Amino acid sequence: MKKRVSPLLYGALLGLSLLLVKPTTGQAQSGPLFGLEYRDVAKVVHGTDTLRNAWTGGLNSPQFSGLDLNGDSQPDLYIFDRITRRSLTYLNVAAPAGGRRWQHAPEYEALFPDDLQNWVLLRDFDCDNRPDLFTASLVPGNIRVFRNVADAHGRPSFQLAAANLFFFEPNPPVGDVNITTGGIHLPDIRDVNGDGKLDILCHDFTEPFDIRLFQNTSSTCGGLTFRQTDSRWGGTRLCESSCTAFVFDPAQCRSPQAVAHTTGSSLLTLDLDGDGDLDMLTGRDYCPELTKLVNQGSNTAPRMTSTGLDANFPSNTTPAHVANFPGPYSLDLTFDGRPDLVVAPSVFDNLDTIDTRQTVLLYENVSGSGAPVFEYRGKDFLQRDMIEVSDKAAPAFGDLDGDGRPDMLIGGVSRNTPRGFYRATLSFYRNTGTATRPVFQLTDSNYLNLAGPGRSYASLRPTLVDLNRDGALDLAFSAYAVGSSYNFVAYVLNTAPANRPAVFNLAALAYIDGIPSRPLDAAAFADIDGDGNVDLLIGTDTNACPGGSLRYYRNTGTLPLRSAFVLADNDFGQLRNAANQRPSSLSPTVADVDGDGTPDLLTVDVTGELRLFLSLRTQSSIFLDRSDVLYNALLNEYQPTRLGSRLTNHFTLATADLNADGAPEVFVGTETGGVVAFGSRNNLLLSTRRSAAAALTLSVYPNPAATRATVETAQPVRLTLLDLTGRLVHSAPGLARTHALDLRGLAAGVYVVRAETAAGQSGVQRLIVR
Repeated sequence: MKKRVSPLLYGALLGLSLLLVKPTTGQAQSGPLFGLEYRDVAKVVHGTDTLRNAWTGGLNSPQFSGLDLNGDSQPDLYIFDRITRRSLTYLNVAAPAGGRRWQHAPEYEALFPDDLQNWVLLRDFDCDNRPDLFTASLVPGNIRVFRNVADAHGRPSFQLAAANLFFFEPNPPVGDVNITTGGIHLPDIRDVNGDGKLDILCHDFTEPFDIRLFQNTSSTCGGLTFRQTDSRWGGTRLCESSCTAFVFDPAQCRSPQAVAHTTGSSLLTLDLDGDGDLDMLTGRDYCPELTKLVNQGSNTAPRMTSTGLDANFPSNTTPAHVANFPGPYSLDLTFDGRPDLVVAPSVFDNLDTIDTRQTVLLYENVSGSGAPVFEYRGKDFLQRDMIEVSDKAAPAFGDLDGDGRPDMLIGGVSRNTPRGFYRATLSFYRNTGTATRPVFQLTDSNYLNLAGPGRSYASLRPTLVDLNRDGALDLAFSAYAVGSSYNFVAYVLNTAPANRPAVFNLAALAYIDGIPSRPLDAAAFADIDGDGNVDLLIGTDTNACPGGSLRYYRNTGTLPLRSAFVLADNDFGQLRNAANQRPSSLSPTVADVDGDGTPDLLTVDVTGELRLFLSLRTQSSIFLDRSDVLYNALLNEYQPTRLGSRLTNHFTLATADLNADGAPEVFVGTETGGVVAFGSRNNLLLSTRRSAAAALTLSVYPNPAATRATVETAQPVRLTLLDLTGRLVHSAPGLARTHALDLRGLAAGVYVVRAETAAGQSGVQRLIVR
């Protein structure tokens, strides 16, 4: 059985030994433990707009609540994405030009429970002015509650107050019964009857078209005892015949000829007409409309009628219609103290093939007093400030325009055909910045017209790699066709010379032979065995042949290239999760992320957890890993990454040195169509290269260089030149004080020059090739 390693010892750069002790999550760190940290690694520009939170990771089905995260008495923002089960946090900060703005602050996401699912609403039940957390129970359909208790710094911390909520049933059999919302409904939790205690409105699990009221009967604020006081709140009943079909007491729905809709519904109550009682907004699964129902009674005796029904709410402006299952949320999002309205899909999967790039509708409350007046402010709230390709983003980096700077490709899945079908595309972001300050400008949303006629890809996961060793980056991608259950790995060679704009002819597209795999399997190319040829790793869920989740195909160097990859290990590293099972939806990448001069393996799987396998080539047959790789400066500790944990999540990995410092950044493409970026912390190359160069008087010039470079040392040395994946690109085994490097044919980028004396003393220096 595979076990994780602690402490962890690996050979460090320059012959130094560095003991890395794997910490227990939650303890403060000391010493130069390598890790990753969230970082805005580059500016991203769409048109003339620089994205303020480019690397947030996308949104599919966000649910919104407010609370103070940092103790500054400003209301901040919490988002729970239903599809991925990811928590996101935004701070309310001062804008440079005046006013306020929302700033993604991922370090606060670790403050929230890591097993949230289905829905999350922050509501203050104990009257301490700190919103507590209501969410779906681990028992499907039930409700659990976490109390928000301030930590020593005034930040929120959440302690379980109730694993399940109950109400007292006075009829036989008498006793406590679970309050069940069903697995797909979104309830409303607020003080309905005005007694200062939170009540619960939700659809019935067994009768999903009725709304039940559970009144809080606790003697004081802070209690969680309930009784059901209404089984059909407001006399309202949803009917199956259409999206906007409602009946009101005493009428009953007609039996439909066929069930037209599933039973998911969302609820939000607020006073929409200024008469002091709660009206209702509701959305339904497989329906675009947000329907308003006006309460013509009171809070204690609510009464809805057909005259108060509006399926085009708000009728004074653009109605709140979304692609599917609108979920409404009321909170101040425009920093004026008045509660606004935000509406987003409440879908719990994306099998409906909706495009989620621009689906978060914001309505500003422009009323100074009385009834709210909502004005439409756009359909991409927060999304306009982040990379968002709708679904299953897959980034790749490489110099495509021949200017020596890495550009970015992002594969994504969106509904972009006239008939509304899902199609995968590649988006091309050209790097218009400098060698040390990258700026990615969106240039083409359908690069190479891969979503054009005759190409019906349901997924595209690109990588840029020199497959034929001619110095020019080629394009490879894993994909599958719409309606297919077979995934393939394809490539098209770059016919342009090295350091020139890439030229790809899709007519010459080729497919790598002999790779049985399932849709959304992930491919990564790297020199695994150190022979100079790029090999192939496949993260797979296939059961078509025996093996594990990571498979290693060795590049034999023979032609044709499509037949050069031969299965060498069908269970590479024998990777297993905590339950000793194959990890699902595994995505690998290989790069020297810690800077010790040897390639490392990074993986991410359905759990959203990054795992780091240091010094890949020296690992045993059972790989040893670290998962606590993310440094949280807020808590001063290393933690596992938490990017969402739903079993249908798919993530992809990429690495690239964007600022030419020799330390590659790490990128995760998310299920929600965005990209999350990490920078390295305590990278060995960055921390030791100066002293190493001084010890050996290592000099590399010119640097940057184009075709030739000279390396001089005070002592005779052997010389090797490596790329950032650890692939050997040049070696001079003879000892000499001066070495001449021929750089012709090398792709532009950052390389590592390693010099070693006969006695084993070594030094490194980075070399930038233009």
